[in-house]
Amino acid sequence: MGPNDFRWNFHADQPHNIASRSARRRAHFKYAESYLRMIRINLQGLIPILVRYKRYRKLLYTKPVIFEDPFAVSVSLLDKKENRILSALKEMGINHTLLRLPSWEDSRLVEFEAFVDLLRSEKLDVVIALIQNREDVLNNKKWTRFLDRVFSRFSGKNLFFEIGHAWNRTKWGIWDYKEYLRLAEAGDIIAKKYGVRLLGPAVIDFEFHLYPPVLKVLDFNKITSLLYVDRVGAPEETQFGWDLSRKIALLKAVIDQSSRKGKELWITEFNWPLKGTGKYSPASGRPNVTEEQQANFLVRYYILALSTGLVKRIYWWQLAAPGYGLIDNLRSRWRKRPSFWAFKVLKERLNNSVFVKKEANTETEIFIFRRNNTRFAVCWTRKGNLFYSFSDQVLEVLDRDGLKVNFSGKDIVLTEKPVYVYFEAEK
Repeated sequence: MGPNDFRWNFHADQPHNIASRSARRRAHFKYAESYLRMIRINLQGLIPILVRYKRYRKLLYTKPVIFEDPFAVSVSLLDKKENRILSALKEMGINHTLLRLPSWEDSRLVEFEAFVDLLRSEKLDVVIALIQNREDVLNNKKWTRFLDRVFSRFSGKNLFFEIGHAWNRTKWGIWDYKEYLRLAEAGDIIAKKYGVRLLGPAVIDFEFHLYPPVLKVLDFNKITSLLYVDRVGAPEETQFGWDLSRKIALLKAVIDQSSRKGKELWITEFNWPLKGTGKYSPASGRPNVTEEQQANFLVRYYILALSTGLVKRIYWWQLAAPGYGLIDNLRSRWRKRPSFWAFKVLKERLNNSVFVKKEANTETEIFIFRRNNTRFAVCWTRKGNLFYSFSDQVLEVLDRDGLKVNFSGKDIVLTEKPVYVYFEAEK
């Protein structure tokens, strides 16, 4: 199969990478001029971006941040499972959802609309991520017909639409940023016709050079990123010297330099795939972790990212999936994984709280919060166990899943599993 072919992997909810490496390499040569233009655009803004990044990085974790319901979960349309999905979302207290709508499933628009209406009937808001394939790039009329049908059907429902998906991976059908621009510009024209709001550009991973050439052309309502860090392991680990918080500071610098100021940044997809799930895992090798690690990393990612004050909302992908979901739905009896309970407690404890500061301690991660008159910390170690003595009197300690932990006075044993430490009120 060649670089223009597209085949969906139903087990892992992503396309198969069917073109050989040599075929992909040959195809890339055709886009050399586009790549050179992208380099020129990035070089023009490099110094201002680095100046912004230096300022943003210096301010990381130094200012109060209000957690205004930033917790969100993606869902899929599963046959006759809508009520199960809704029940799980309600149990977690989730208010924000994202639903993928592939262009090749436009014959099911009635089903998608019914699912969206069900979610909205329970006061959940919905982002619809519009997914492309290679045929949409090669046949622009097909893509525009799809957009027109979607926007006309959903225009009165007050939704956001994310235009395109993970387009910097060729298996998703796009080979360079100009091809994405053609799809997104068509979306912009039709969105204005129906008065709907667009999100984008939905770049996946640490490839921030793709934002300037796109954001100089398109004016999205919110800026989105599929910011995975699973390939480096824990969210505190670095890639070329960049950990999660530094990546976010750089991304926000790129966004603010390349587009109108004040654009919110939403992370619309991240997860860690699971060991032992075989063909249901979307990745192989190092990204796969145990269920316990997944739950730990989920909590740590949310706190590290949201406490920067640079990200307003984050979506876990996704609620129910055998290879990476909060729920294992492989069998008729759904099993809620540790990450489900970790997410539920995180939402309960952190929603509408205020991040105050991060303790300056290189051996532990200690984030201090307030909610109403309550002061507490979320704490963990990057690796191993550590005996830590707090300066304030500790009243209560809850583990990642909300269970009480025994402790002695001000002294707590911290591990890679986050805990919630509640302090005596200040007089």
